[in-house]
Amino acid sequence: MSATPQSALLLQKQLKELNKNPVNGFSAGLIDDNDIYKWEVLIIGPPDTLYEGGFFKAHLYFPVDYPLRPPKMKFVSEIWHPNIDKNGDVCISILHEPGDDKYGYEKAEERWLPVHTVETILLSVISMLADPNYESPANVDAAKEWRENQAEFKKRVARCVRKSQESL
Repeated sequence: MSATPQSALLLQKQLKELNKNPVNGFSAGLIDDNDIYKWEVLIIGPPDTLYEGGFFKAHLYFPVDYPLRPPKMKFVSEIWHPNIDKNGDVCISILHEPGDDKYGYEKAEERWLPVHTVETILLSVISMLADPNYESPANVDAAKEWRENQAEFKKRVARCVRKSQESL
């Protein structure tokens, strides 16, 4: 019988902790009880933001060498945001591979560090919803709209929030 990888033990521990002590703003669980590396999360739109009232589903995919490498995060719910590409992939510094950014946009300490947990990742994503970084967008159209046409941006986000409520 082979030993369980450290990453699986760590993820089991984090899941157990989140179930025991839920954190405001999101809930997390496994997509499939037999695969600790694939999580489904429900992010509640943060209060006092355009996303308030929304319930956005996303998946986290962890590599076997977690926490040395970051998970990938993808929104399953439709969401309009400068830092989430049109396929739902989340582009946030702490989910970028560790080390120096070859383009010079991010400092190494802003990128993935093994101290990050599911909780710190999701709290960072919630913070990103409240305060987009439109200087370095994953969705250029959303960033442009955010800068140049706030009214249309707000309408699109409101549609996503309504859709997210209907899909519960």
